[in-house]
Amino acid sequence: MSDQVVLLAACVASLVAVPAHAAGAGPDDARQRELVHIVRQDCGSCHGLTLAGGLGPALTPATLRDKPVEGLVATIVGGRPGTPMPPFRGIVSEDEAQWIVERLIEGFPSDPGPRADGSRAPR
Repeated sequence: MSDQVVLLAACVASLVAVPAHAAGAGPDDARQRELVHIVRQDCGSCHGLTLAGGLGPALTPATLRDKPVEGLVATIVGGRPGTPMPPFRGIVSEDEAQWIVERLIEGFPSDPGPRADGSRAPR
């Protein structure tokens, strides 16, 4: 797979450990908000705040459209042996990785910022 796949998964590295959601369920609204912020800020530090590229390649619909979703999800969850990409199983669920990949392919949403109480996710 390409460096784009490796870097996409690497941007998830800054996720803090959180309980995985039930199998088959996508992230709830609070977790989606947190995932958007993480991708925009943490992944954006290498891929550009608009995800159009920077130190890392672009994570735009045009650059990811031809990549198999299953492969991108597997890279995030299982890592890439022999590369800097570690596995994130237990940090991000497969459903969350799927959600991130699908949003990247369709055009990633903007960061809505913190909730009214200043938090990004439930405690």
